[in-house]
Amino acid sequence: MTCMAAAGAATPAVADSVPVGVPLDAVKTTLGVDTPRVATAVPVPVVGAPEAPRHHTGDLLPSPLLPSMPITTQLGSTLVGAPVPNLLGDPKTDGEGSLESPATDVVTRTPGAVVGAPLTMPDGSNYGIPNLTTPKLGLTAPELIGAPSALLGLR
Repeated sequence: MTCMAAAGAATPAVADSVPVGVPLDAVKTTLGVDTPRVATAVPVPVVGAPEAPRHHTGDLLPSPLLPSMPITTQLGSTLVGAPVPNLLGDPKTDGEGSLESPATDVVTRTPGAVVGAPLTMPDGSNYGIPNLTTPKLGLTAPELIGAPSALLGLR
């Protein structure tokens, strides 16, 4: 029996992050103290297509020669909850503190390399022979774009 995908069938989605629970139950049973609850997600980086090199008038080599690579990921939501006993010196005021960070997207770009040839374009006044010049060498700046935030609470 063969199985064929129908035209327009959905392809499997790629996870932006993988949820992870931090197991601290052994600490609670061993030491007999209330432990914090920690739940977070491990980001899964996705590499995008490099930017195309551009040719500029007067340059023999494209710029940037080594293009930068965009990498996107999602910082998954994180929740840390910890018991806060005897908040005001009274057992009735036991509470719980929490730190929550919602999921946010992060985009980064690797540095690229800009290299210039040690020759100029052909020179008409020199019978079409290129002149020597000081070669260029440089790096484009890496980028990191994101807006992580956190909420601190007490109940």
